[in-house]
Amino acid sequence: MTLFATLPDTTVTDDAFVELDACTAGTVALPGDPAYDGLVSPWNVAIPVRPAAVLAAETAQDVVEAVNFANRHGLRVTPQATGHGPMAELTRELLVVTKGLDECVVHPEGWARVGAGVKWIRVVEAAAPHGLAPLSGSITDVGVVGYTTGGGLGPMARTYGLAADKVRAIEVVTGDGVLRRATPTDHPDLFYGLRGGKGMLGIVTAIEFDLVHQPTFYGGSLWFDGSDAATVIKRWLRWSHDLPELGTTSIALFQLPAMPGVPPQLADRMSLSVRYVWTGDSEEGERRFAEIRGLAPILLDDVALKPYTAIDSVHTDPLDPMPVYEAASVLTDFPAEAVDALLAQAGSGSGSPQVLVEVRQLGGAFTRGGEHESAFSSRDAAWSLLIVGIADVPGGESHAEAILRAMEPWTGGHRLPNFTFDPENYVDAYDEAALARLRAAIRTYDPYGVMAIGRTIMD
Repeated sequence: MTLFATLPDTTVTDDAFVELDACTAGTVALPGDPAYDGLVSPWNVAIPVRPAAVLAAETAQDVVEAVNFANRHGLRVTPQATGHGPMAELTRELLVVTKGLDECVVHPEGWARVGAGVKWIRVVEAAAPHGLAPLSGSITDVGVVGYTTGGGLGPMARTYGLAADKVRAIEVVTGDGVLRRATPTDHPDLFYGLRGGKGMLGIVTAIEFDLVHQPTFYGGSLWFDGSDAATVIKRWLRWSHDLPELGTTSIALFQLPAMPGVPPQLADRMSLSVRYVWTGDSEEGERRFAEIRGLAPILLDDVALKPYTAIDSVHTDPLDPMPVYEAASVLTDFPAEAVDALLAQAGSGSGSPQVLVEVRQLGGAFTRGGEHESAFSSRDAAWSLLIVGIADVPGGESHAEAILRAMEPWTGGHRLPNFTFDPENYVDAYDEAALARLRAAIRTYDPYGVMAIGRTIMD
């Protein structure tokens, strides 16, 4: 079966990009140009993002022109805002950088509109004076659009669900080069596929979403020595089983070097962080968390009543660009036996090279989903597992794979799109119904298969 219409000749010389430069307001750069390296650099500096050309879009019309140019010349296109999730295989031809689409408007009645280049921190800061908060990620330095189109699993997910569940409208340049506005009633197939389908259907230029009333939260990170991990995690499991949806929690094994920004109590050792966000009454949140404080000697206690602008203190993700590899899966269960299997690979005394091994409890509003159905297919997952290591550490990636293999007895369901790091694995993020709808939409809106990520579920 032919998946796409016949493509034009894919041989494109550097001179052809003069045409793109002439019809766009943004900067077009080729390898060797002074602006090139600065435009293509991702947050994860271990990923070699070296496209044939890059366009730094300044307007939505620039994106239209870029996609139409790609259609004329048979190129594959990939968008990039912050570069937190780049894939070298998808960024070889034309990269459209959307940082310049920086509109950010917060409406006091409870919703926001932002451009594709906006990071969560701008929305958080603009919403805070109104007592409002977005469903931002574990760090507010990531881009709104890439995070949300992949579902958007944040530190309040059990209370409010995914960021994608709060979306009102998405403006997108689809693979046929047309700027469209997708809502539950206008282009509902696009609205479905863009929420959870990453960039498979086009390049998002703007997005509108509801905010929640959450001026403060009770939470943060509580740190124990890694040698106490077995005791703490197993007790945390029993405690989290009875945690209401007002609470979202996770645990993470860290190995942090002595460097600026790392508290000395945590440096050059294995530590265990218990993360906690309580969205209800702070006194009740504190009472519920008291049990965790008594599980073992505490290295550092940063759990307190905070403004939502301090939400990054929960997961303590790194801010500066780093050379990392990542691996992930979703779990159907996380019993004591799974804890033992995980710690045998990644706990104290295991020789683990990983900087982070994280398990998040899901459930609650995450499971139920939002008012409108989306392509996100991981609602049945009970836990998520994420592994992060430094890219140049020998044996690190093979060790991460060993952790995943050790957790296979409890692994199941569809992987999280935002925790998918290899293009060939995107197909595993969706159930058959979602794949069928995504493929149909791709054939409708991207007949030549111009969007590089969309081809990952078609080829």
